[in-house]
Amino acid sequence: MTRPWLRPLAAVIRRFPHLLLPLRRAFERFFSPPQGADGIRKVGHRRYVGGRWDVLGREQLEFLKSRGLEPRHVLLDIACGSLRLGRHAIPFLEPGHYLGIEKEQELIDAGIRYELEPGVLESRRPELLASADFEFDRLSRAPDFAIANSLFSHLPPPLIRLCLARLRPFIRPDGVFYATFFEADRPARNPEQPHDHHMFVYTRDEMRSFGAANGWKFEYIGDWGHARGQVMAAYRPAP
Repeated sequence: MTRPWLRPLAAVIRRFPHLLLPLRRAFERFFSPPQGADGIRKVGHRRYVGGRWDVLGREQLEFLKSRGLEPRHVLLDIACGSLRLGRHAIPFLEPGHYLGIEKEQELIDAGIRYELEPGVLESRRPELLASADFEFDRLSRAPDFAIANSLFSHLPPPLIRLCLARLRPFIRPDGVFYATFFEADRPARNPEQPHDHHMFVYTRDEMRSFGAANGWKFEYIGDWGHARGQVMAAYRPAP
């Protein structure tokens, strides 16, 4: 959901996660929409994935282009939702070079129906897969670039490790995976179960360790202008 106060709150939580996260958790319990199809119907496919639709979609594509993404490359959009990035990236990339994976089929359907310009689906042929288990090997080609925007901010460590473990043998050996997260200065107690609308925070060292355990080299990028204060990390396949 669009919450303009979230960016400064994230900065405070980064410094004092043990003090403020319990208040944040209480707020989430009472005010978060349902997960899944019920939540999508209640708040709409744009607000369900976080709102700020045009801004965040364009920002992701411009970030990737600044890091070398060209139309010839294959891009994997992990947790692609209802194509907030995809509506910009699909026309930019060569046909068949956009791969999207998302656990909610309803979001994919809404993205195709409401967000793609007429003719884009047929001419650009994006490959879209509904999977809750990071089944990257069901996709037809390996990506040069992968991105997960606002995914690890909703996942507990076992699912972050699963994502990294399954992506490692799938991405090209010279590929790169960019992932955003809410950063804390010290470890915080996150929920044990994932939640599409709850905030999970991690330290830089935790994010590095998730990658190292699954064959990745970690690069901290930090602030990249995210509207709600999530920082960026890059993972590259380790030799």
